[in-house]
Amino acid sequence: MRDATVVARRAPCYTFVSICAGRPAAQPDVLHSEPETRNPGRGRALALGLLKAVVSIALLALLLSRVDLARLWSYARHASLAWLAAALLLYFAMVLASAWRWGLLLDAQRVHLRFWSLTSSFLVATFFNNFLPSNIGGDVIRIADTSKPAGRTLATTVVLIDRGLGLLGLALVAAMGASAGHHFGPQSPVGPRMLWAGFGIGAMIATPLLLVPQSLGRLLQPLRVFHQEWVDARIAKLTDVLTRFREGPAALAGCFAGALVVQGVLVAFYLAIARSMNIPIAFSDLAVIVPISFIVQMLPVSVNGFGVREATFGFYFSRLGLPLESALLVSFMGAALIMLFSLSGGVTYLARTARR
Repeated sequence: MRDATVVARRAPCYTFVSICAGRPAAQPDVLHSEPETRNPGRGRALALGLLKAVVSIALLALLLSRVDLARLWSYARHASLAWLAAALLLYFAMVLASAWRWGLLLDAQRVHLRFWSLTSSFLVATFFNNFLPSNIGGDVIRIADTSKPAGRTLATTVVLIDRGLGLLGLALVAAMGASAGHHFGPQSPVGPRMLWAGFGIGAMIATPLLLVPQSLGRLLQPLRVFHQEWVDARIAKLTDVLTRFREGPAALAGCFAGALVVQGVLVAFYLAIARSMNIPIAFSDLAVIVPISFIVQMLPVSVNGFGVREATFGFYFSRLGLPLESALLVSFMGAALIMLFSLSGGVTYLARTARR
């Protein structure tokens, strides 16, 4: 019974590796499985998870200790349901734009899937992203949903490129917003120079790979020492994928433009939340705050950005002369609405599982 439990608990790890690597998952040897207490990797992961939880709880406790809870509740109690409904519609528009971007990349690889199938997959991915401690779960869903028509290597590559272009779009919007937001002062935790440098480095890495796909093969050559035949096959597939993107640059340009649209819609999402509680903040101000908060949340120091996100909102709201209560409410309400919306992905997942 213990051995069966070990296998069940380790199965997701093997599934993820098999999807990303493009090969069948190797099942662990039940007869030679080690007790969980002897697995140093699991212990480190648990310790890191606990550390992230401590950081999130400590930051939230510190922020809440500095606000008037009665005032906080007053803001929330009088929130406009119409504006909150508008925020949910904007988030759905973001999901539609994200699914459209994903479809552009797949079409460029001659993999044609229905828009609503991609939207359904993205909804499920959103559910897993918000109810698991990392975004890996959502990416695995997207890869698994497209691996049958596209193949695992191609499906994984498309999701990674979609992610990369999304990050470039986020960095560009954040850099432009930070450069324009002079009234926030020079003490910003993530300054314009850092953001422009990040965007520049990302662009310098991506451009040669897309313009000269063969450069990826030279970059990955050292991996051939592990399994030459398997690595060579993967390099050939990746080179073919990048060559198709080079031959059809409109897909990449459209995907990048879609990433900018997604960031704009997310700013509008938080603006609708602020409007619901009559918080006087402009779209231009949130165009600085929201992208930077997303970048700060990528730091692996908290649980899904909790605490770090609220601290970032609080820092910038204070620079605008707004109370800390308003910053926390916009951040908390945004997280709550996103989690509420992502439940639709859970329902979608259950419905399609039942059909299968």
